[in-house]
Amino acid sequence: MSNNSAYKPAYLNLLETCQFPQRIALAQDMLRACSCCGWACKVDRLAGVMGVCKTGVAPRVSSYGAHLGEEKPLRGWRGSGTIFFSRCNMRCQFCQNADISQSDSGSDVDAARLAEIMLELQFEGCHNINFVSPTHVLAPIIAAVYLAAQGGLHIPLVYNTGGYDSEQALVLLDGIIDIYMPDMKYANAQVARRYSRIPNYPQVNQQAVRLMYRQVGDLHIRSNGLATRGLLVRHLVLPNNLAGTQEIMRFLAQEISLNTYVNIMDQYHPAYRSNEYPQINRHIKTEEILLAFQAARDAGLHRLDHEM
Repeated sequence: MSNNSAYKPAYLNLLETCQFPQRIALAQDMLRACSCCGWACKVDRLAGVMGVCKTGVAPRVSSYGAHLGEEKPLRGWRGSGTIFFSRCNMRCQFCQNADISQSDSGSDVDAARLAEIMLELQFEGCHNINFVSPTHVLAPIIAAVYLAAQGGLHIPLVYNTGGYDSEQALVLLDGIIDIYMPDMKYANAQVARRYSRIPNYPQVNQQAVRLMYRQVGDLHIRSNGLATRGLLVRHLVLPNNLAGTQEIMRFLAQEISLNTYVNIMDQYHPAYRSNEYPQINRHIKTEEILLAFQAARDAGLHRLDHEM
């Protein structure tokens, strides 16, 4: 699927219609009884109270830079401008980035500094700005995008999330985010509770993906191979089919779109606390990956990102 016309990021339209200040105010107000994600902790983060994500108001940036390891439509030839946020609203016991997601690494930044980082990445030639684990810091991201857009930001924004995002949060991002890249980790709530310590993951996740798709549609890729807008779903294959791959692929095909762009990820390996769980304490097998791709094809999906 290609689009040869010039692409104007969604947030520039919001800037022109002067809607950013209202979005910023609404996002800030959400922090008074936080409901950014499926936890809905309802803590007053503005008063310094922290919920599951252990984050106050200021986002903590672990690192940022041009990333050449993302999907081809994102990384292109100059890289995706990734900004890794510390801490997370999930507790995946096999997290391969636990040194970031489960720690306080990095430095707190304000909206002005976050905007500067976006502009730095654009100046370096990155094709997009890629917010990694952004759910818990949605409010300062919106404020920073406003400042960056005023300062000349003009490349697509990628929302790279674990997929445990609330409806209230996604409504605020409508017209700001160009590319949603959610994980779909589990089809079974009990499995999600055991291995990521989160309640009701499939219900929250599927509703989030529905809302994301309504906002941005199928992934649009220009003739130069770069994505400009749309939904890109990531699915990590887990040992012993614990992720519920067949059910997730059927959901995408039947309730989202047969044109959904899906990255079936084959890089699972034991990490973090996976040695405490026998069923996930091994590398993924080739036959498990092949079965996952077959499940996607059987469901009717055909835009599968892989480099096997």
